[in-house]
Amino acid sequence: MNVPNLRSPRETVGGLVHFGRMLDKIRLHAAGKLPADYQPNLGSGFDGRCIAFLHVAYADVVAQVKAGASDEAVLEWCYQHGRKPTEDEIEIWNGFMSKRGWRDDGAAHLAQRIAAEPALAGRTDILTSFDFLDADEGRL
Repeated sequence: MNVPNLRSPRETVGGLVHFGRMLDKIRLHAAGKLPADYQPNLGSGFDGRCIAFLHVAYADVVAQVKAGASDEAVLEWCYQHGRKPTEDEIEIWNGFMSKRGWRDDGAAHLAQRIAAEPALAGRTDILTSFDFLDADEGRL
């Protein structure tokens, strides 16, 4: 499903994958424009992993976004109130997240998600969860 103003998880903010997408979902939800299918996972799934990586609370990030902070300002707030990962930690984070679902314990779940989407069934180019999201949203 194409969702206007929802970035690919591959796009980075401050070098971090998924962070901008999480902020987009918060903004879309606050504006009443986030599709119902996306709402049950707000703050969990990849969002939850991102929050845990930065050592901040999801509700606090939501408050920053709703106050109108830019992506960069929210990330800086996370660094000040949680932790600022090193360049090596960011590289590891990006590698883990971008490959999630490929030959790991998330592969079965990814296969189920692909099989549940008739338009994606049979595609051999969807190897990771990021691939799935991009394909499902019309970017791949």
